[in-house]
Amino acid sequence: MDILETRNLKKYYKTGDGIIVKALDGIDISIKKGEFLAITGTSGSGKTTLLHMLGGLDTPTSGSIYVDGKDISKMGKDELAIFRRRKIGFVFQNYNLLPLMNVYENIVLPVRLDGIRPDKIFVDKIINALGLTEKKYSMPCQLSGGQQQRVALARALAAKPSIILADEPTGNLDSRTSLDVLGLIKTCALQFSQTIAMITHNEEIAQMAGRIIRLEDGRIYGGGCTYDENK
Repeated sequence: MDILETRNLKKYYKTGDGIIVKALDGIDISIKKGEFLAITGTSGSGKTTLLHMLGGLDTPTSGSIYVDGKDISKMGKDELAIFRRRKIGFVFQNYNLLPLMNVYENIVLPVRLDGIRPDKIFVDKIINALGLTEKKYSMPCQLSGGQQQRVALARALAAKPSIILADEPTGNLDSRTSLDVLGLIKTCALQFSQTIAMITHNEEIAQMAGRIIRLEDGRIYGGGCTYDENK
C-alpha cells in the first residue's frame, strides 16, 4: 500500500531577471507504508523542495501529492495543518526548537497541540535512547548542536506519526551517534509501521535505507516509481 505518492509534481520559480528555475520538473514517486527511503543528490538538485512538498509545507506549481490516499495539494490551510500534525513528524537541519521551552516540553509540544496526553513511558524511552536523559529539563541554549538535533528527532518520534520526513537528521552528529540514531529511527518505524523519507548527503547513511532516490536538476535519476494512471 502506497502511503506517499506524487504525480507529475512540478515546482517552478521565477528569478528577479525573469529566468524560470525548475526546482522539481515532473516527479513521480510511490512510497509504500513502512518503507525507509533516502533521497540524495547534489546541492540544488531539488531534495529539500521535494521533502517540503511531501510534508505539505509548500505548494506545487502543478501536479498532485497524495498522503495516505488524500490529495494534500487541494487541502485548505487549516485542514492541512491538522492533517500534517497528526500524520507527519519533521526533523529539520536547523532544529526549530522553541527557546523558552525545555527539552521535554519541546519534545511533547506537537502531541499537546493536538489535545493528546503524551505517552510518558514512550517519550522517556526515546529520550534515554538518544542520550538526553540528563538534559531532559535543560533549555535549548544549554545544548550543543548535536544535542539539539537529537531533541528535534525525539520530537518527531513522540507523536508516533505515520510518516517521518527528515532533512539531514544526522548532519550534526558524530559517526557512532549517527548510526545509533538511524537504528532508533528504523526500530520505531518497524514497531509503529512508520514510513521514513530522509534527505542525506552521506552515502553510508543512505545505504541504510531500503531504497535510494537520486535527484538531479529537479528530476529523478534512479530509485523512483512511476504511478499507474489506471488505478
